[in-house]
Amino acid sequence: MWAVSDLHVAHPDNRAIVDRLRPGHQDDWLIVAGDVGELAAEVVAALELLADRFAKVIWTPGNHELWTHPKDPVQLRGEHRYRHLVESLRARGVVTPEDEYPLWTGPGGPVVIAPLFVLYDYSFLPEGAHDQASALAIAEAAGVVCTDEFLLHPDPHPSRADWCRARVAYSQARLGELDPDLPTVLVNHYPLVREPTRVLYYPEFAQWCGTEATADWHKRYGATDVVYGHLHIPRRTVYDNVRFTEVSLGYPREWRRRPPAEPLRQILPTPAPTLGERL
Repeated sequence: MWAVSDLHVAHPDNRAIVDRLRPGHQDDWLIVAGDVGELAAEVVAALELLADRFAKVIWTPGNHELWTHPKDPVQLRGEHRYRHLVESLRARGVVTPEDEYPLWTGPGGPVVIAPLFVLYDYSFLPEGAHDQASALAIAEAAGVVCTDEFLLHPDPHPSRADWCRARVAYSQARLGELDPDLPTVLVNHYPLVREPTRVLYYPEFAQWCGTEATADWHKRYGATDVVYGHLHIPRRTVYDNVRFTEVSLGYPREWRRRPPAEPLRQILPTPAPTLGERL
């Protein structure tokens, strides 16, 4: 089982990487943890391509898929945009957060793969903030404002934080129904704990990176790995003896600075740590 996120296929060099992605074996699965692209058609086309190659593709949305971009012919907003993507991808065989969680029975299994769609609620407060309003003010003063504030609409929810709370409740209900004897791989675009955001160059950006409401999910739901993206800092870390794997490709200006590497990260069977991994 492999994973990747933040493909951002609007960039030609990233699209070329996606075009080259191939499984090593006909039974390989692929997790795509969000931010495939910004236009609905390019998201669907990229995932359809991958679904034709891998035995199973599992997707959860990032913030970029949820943008209502002015250049997108699909001008749906918020929940309606998300549901449109879900139905379009289901029709192409892609597993979404609304589908039954698949059971991996290959090497390292059995493991339940749980794609989650949990947003953020501004609870990753920057230093000096005591609520969402003060957190936003601190970010604005630092010149750090996420584009979500302009393009990610929460309709019909009153706010993105309210949408997040609804998704937390929905996901908790589903995870609570799982067999407690089966381990899980939890997949979300945003990290489920705050710790990975501590290394951000702009710490004020953390408020757009998750929610404190998921801080114990990796322990509560028997995770062997938590797969996420969004931060564009690909690495593996461990919290509470659980592996967290950030699987971003990122923008060309970012991945060109790193040593050449295969963009897909192995999730199962659990790989041995490599030099430089924080384990």
